[in-house]
Amino acid sequence: MEATLTSLDRQLLDAFQRDFPLSPRPYAEMAQRLGVSEEVVLARLRMLQEQGVISRIGAVVAPGRAGASTLAAIAVPPARLEPVADIVSAFPEVNHNYAREDVLNLWFVVTAASREALVDTLGRIGHATGLTVHAMPMLDNFHVDLGFSLADHQGSSDAPLSHRISA
Repeated sequence: MEATLTSLDRQLLDAFQRDFPLSPRPYAEMAQRLGVSEEVVLARLRMLQEQGVISRIGAVVAPGRAGASTLAAIAVPPARLEPVADIVSAFPEVNHNYAREDVLNLWFVVTAASREALVDTLGRIGHATGLTVHAMPMLDNFHVDLGFSLADHQGSSDAPLSHRISA
């Protein structure tokens, strides 16, 4: 999928990946910092979600602090990798997914309100894809920063950005 990011989109994504305002009106605060209206911020975020550039807006909570989560993986036939990734990404419980060069070649993180809901979601993903989902429960906790700067994308401020499964 090709998406065109404006300069405002890039500023919005770069500025608030790690610094989302914790306030009663976070989108208004974001708008003020960017010099636009709250309606513009909400419209741009909605458009970015609709185009698949971003999958969700929300907090990242330390594992075990609220609800349940797991890393999961599927062995996907290479010809089905992108369609299966799209199915997996459609589940609101999936934070992100990425391709790996291995037998288990599609990995993703699933979060849910409870352990039971997590197991149910993994089962629904397996049913929807027709493939076996392997849960990889956490053994050791460590922090991985998943913020990605868009500042290094050169060229026009409205240059296309390819939305693909990342390795």
